[in-house]
Amino acid sequence: MKLLKLIQLSRPKQWIKNLFCFAAILFALQITNLDLLMTNILAFIAFCFASSIVYIFNDIADIESDKVHKKKRFRPLASGEVKIKEALIFAFILSILTVLICFNLNYKFIIILCLYLVINLIYTFKVKNIVLLDVFFISFGFILRVEGGAYAINVPVSSWMLVTTIFISLFLAISKRRAELSQQTEADKLQKQRKVLHQYSIAFTDQMNTIAAAGTIMSYALYTASAKTIETFKTENLIFTTLFVTYGIFRYLYLIHKKNLGESPTQIVTRDIPIIVNSIIWLLACFFLIYKSKIGF
Repeated sequence: MKLLKLIQLSRPKQWIKNLFCFAAILFALQITNLDLLMTNILAFIAFCFASSIVYIFNDIADIESDKVHKKKRFRPLASGEVKIKEALIFAFILSILTVLICFNLNYKFIIILCLYLVINLIYTFKVKNIVLLDVFFISFGFILRVEGGAYAINVPVSSWMLVTTIFISLFLAISKRRAELSQQTEADKLQKQRKVLHQYSIAFTDQMNTIAAAGTIMSYALYTASAKTIETFKTENLIFTTLFVTYGIFRYLYLIHKKNLGESPTQIVTRDIPIIVNSIIWLLACFFLIYKSKIGF
């Protein structure tokens, strides 16, 4: 029972965010290279353990505010089912496992992973209470996932891919703030849950989200239509996958504004059937268009 609570503390459901590690290998025409793919999987696992360490320290730092949250109060630390000492021991075990994995990866990846840990710990203990910087630090974490996956297998990352990552991660982070603000909670209780929320408003987050959503769609479209992309993949048809990206953004906005969701981006991505189907079709379309010459089409 205790082990299950420790696993819950590590938030394995959030590991889906680390799939950004595979962006570089997919768009570098190397995903069929089994050796590189295995290395990329190791990088993904290392990021999963590292992110779990961050979540443990985050829950320790937020233990009091989580106790007054209608959902977070059931977390292992906030509910008292796991003690702080036990959480720290578990974080240490995850650290050892991460180090062992890193022995099989190059020094560039290790630097990126260490940077990821540092910026997330800074976020946990300081920056998450600073308006705007909080969402930009979250965005930086996604950029490091993309860069980490690329450095692990020594492939370049398109600048347009990084720009798209910046905008979509800002979109998700701002959507989360918007959802937290829209919850039916007393103002004083809301500030206890997350101090920075009193510096945001629903109108302000909606304005920022409009920019982030537009930036995501435009940067992705420009990436697929760029001369370098067309030359690399030998096709001009990747631009049509922008339709799936646009639908995904619009669907996410619908869930935020009409269903009052968005506080947990992972929950939306893993439970909303239209988004799941759309993501699968987008992935298959990208794979077919990028790798059609390799698979005999």
